[in-house]
Amino acid sequence: MAEPSAVSAERLDWQEISDKLQALLRLRTLPVGMKLFETVEEMEAIPKIRRPKKHHTTCQIVTQARVIGWTVGVTIDNLMPGNCGAVIGLAPVPPDTLDGTRMAGVWFKDKEEAAKHQAAMMRVPPGKYRAMAVSPLASGRLDPPDIALIYGTPGQMILFINGLQWKGYRRYQFGVVGESACADSWGQALVTGEPSLSIPCYAERRYGGVADDELLMALRPQLLPKVIEGLEMLAKAGLRYPIPTYGIQMDPSEGLAYSYPPSGKQ
Repeated sequence: MAEPSAVSAERLDWQEISDKLQALLRLRTLPVGMKLFETVEEMEAIPKIRRPKKHHTTCQIVTQARVIGWTVGVTIDNLMPGNCGAVIGLAPVPPDTLDGTRMAGVWFKDKEEAAKHQAAMMRVPPGKYRAMAVSPLASGRLDPPDIALIYGTPGQMILFINGLQWKGYRRYQFGVVGESACADSWGQALVTGEPSLSIPCYAERRYGGVADDELLMALRPQLLPKVIEGLEMLAKAGLRYPIPTYGIQMDPSEGLAYSYPPSGKQ
């Protein structure tokens, strides 16, 4: 898993960060954090931790945090067999999943194609971690979380990225593994530490309750103050969410002039 950056040592006000993200982007659900633990005891020591009594998918656990506001901890015994625990490093990938047998004829033409999909997935290496917890960022119970997860519409997500790019610009590229898209979101962010925007897959929508218009951004939470600063500066320039439509048959000159005044009139 990616090592924390130098700024991770700073104490951040998670309530303030969560409140500002929700105010600036008008998010429908809570920003949440995810953290891996080397021992079950560490996870169970989190205040007000809930433990599932049935099997769940990881995306169900995440949605319990972002929609209901719960702090939930799991071990491999709480998760469905297959990729759920393997993506977050709680267990190796089962052989019949890794070799393509399980998804052949379901999501892919044959075993060979399904095996290619498995090879493309980003996963935390197994062996180090025994438990995982998710919690609303505002609770401050995972201090700090390894990654933050923010769900939003495409409009909210492009402004989130614009905020991230306001200072220290870089071009971002996001991949799509297809089904098992948790490997694109929390899998990739945990492994690389890089921001990762994903298109939640069929399973995340069917079992995790992800809405049809939602995307998921996963990133190190230490980057969120930078995002918020960028969003606040964009808002000062009149670039806010929701994005008002100008009209498809209108002359855009007046609207563009507000953001890009003629030379010498700034």
